[in-house]
Amino acid sequence: MSTPMDIDRPERGTANGPSLNIHRTLGGNASVSNLSDVMSTFRPNKQANLPTLQLLRRDDIKNDGRPQPHVLSIDYDDEGELLMTSASDETIQIYNVMEGRHDKSLLSKKYGVKLAKFTHTASSIIYASTKQNNAIRYLATHDNSFIRYFEGHEGNVTSLSVHPGSDSFISCSQDNTVRLWDTQTKHWQGQLFLRNPCLAAYDPSGTVFAVGCPSSGSVLLYDARNYDKAPFATVDIVEHGRGIDPQFVVKGWTKLEFSNDGKSLLVGTKGSGHFLLDAFEGTLKAYLHKPLGGTRRRAPGEAAAAANGSGTPDLTSFDSSGDCCFAPDGRFVISGSKQDVLVWDTLSPPPENKILDPTWTIPDKREAAVVAFNPRFNFFATADQDLVFWLPDPHS
Repeated sequence: MSTPMDIDRPERGTANGPSLNIHRTLGGNASVSNLSDVMSTFRPNKQANLPTLQLLRRDDIKNDGRPQPHVLSIDYDDEGELLMTSASDETIQIYNVMEGRHDKSLLSKKYGVKLAKFTHTASSIIYASTKQNNAIRYLATHDNSFIRYFEGHEGNVTSLSVHPGSDSFISCSQDNTVRLWDTQTKHWQGQLFLRNPCLAAYDPSGTVFAVGCPSSGSVLLYDARNYDKAPFATVDIVEHGRGIDPQFVVKGWTKLEFSNDGKSLLVGTKGSGHFLLDAFEGTLKAYLHKPLGGTRRRAPGEAAAAANGSGTPDLTSFDSSGDCCFAPDGRFVISGSKQDVLVWDTLSPPPENKILDPTWTIPDKREAAVVAFNPRFNFFATADQDLVFWLPDPHS
């Protein structure tokens, strides 16, 4: 049974509420060509099958002098047709990326919202709370009603990872637990007690999951079917990275992600680069160097910045779902920075010191604090306040 969202129900446009009005006809320019042929040509520009400009504007933002909210997370649905953000104004936004259109705005003023993720049903999402309690909420977007609350965490939830093939997910929390959930029941199915487990990620097969514990500088790998046993492998980031970036081997981790081919593991950081690891050997493939350093967001699990008294938000007070990710082919990594989007070809041989500079720098004056690559099509999105939609330029 669905639970109404109390005061969070928005004004309805029709008797049955606003419709997503999804048209499942995909434009000809949306197909996935070989990424190596187009990766350097991505631009935030207008395309024939996308009737809007490069910025996906929200319909509910009023030009009343208030600052535009900051995007905290970006996620795509399985089909790559919908994009969802959570934002600092405690809203969830849903966009139809095939048509370049803002479709829906959902409010979560009572509980706050971050880390919004699609389940394998595009009309159902999960997200973490930012106030009142630390429950994870399971929401039906078609009628804006709660399906279930996942309660148990006693600290701020820092990571949500949806299983690639089933209705289950992993959460990490500042209560020093990792919990495994099934969306069909409100009770957690398993629990791990670890020191500072800030990030978690499933491998593409769903048989392995990784937990990132920055304070110990380690990534723990678990058999998903025997998670109650000790991790079958431990990746020592300190050992691999202390000679390259000693400060951020034990703090400031922003992202943990397996490549879609399962061969690589990405540990994103707020520092001057990200660690690219061999997922089987646990060895460092390359340190992906960011010439301008990291973005200004805080990493999951970090304390919020103190108020600066100016009335201007300090960007280090905002969470992010990660400023780097793999492209769907597993070959390329993209990353935001204080300006521009950086791209590394992971097949490029790194120098002896393992420090790999970007293969391409795609120009943009805006900070890109949150990034996500479409799982099906050659689109990716970046955001800080503006949500920027990137496509290959057919004329490049």
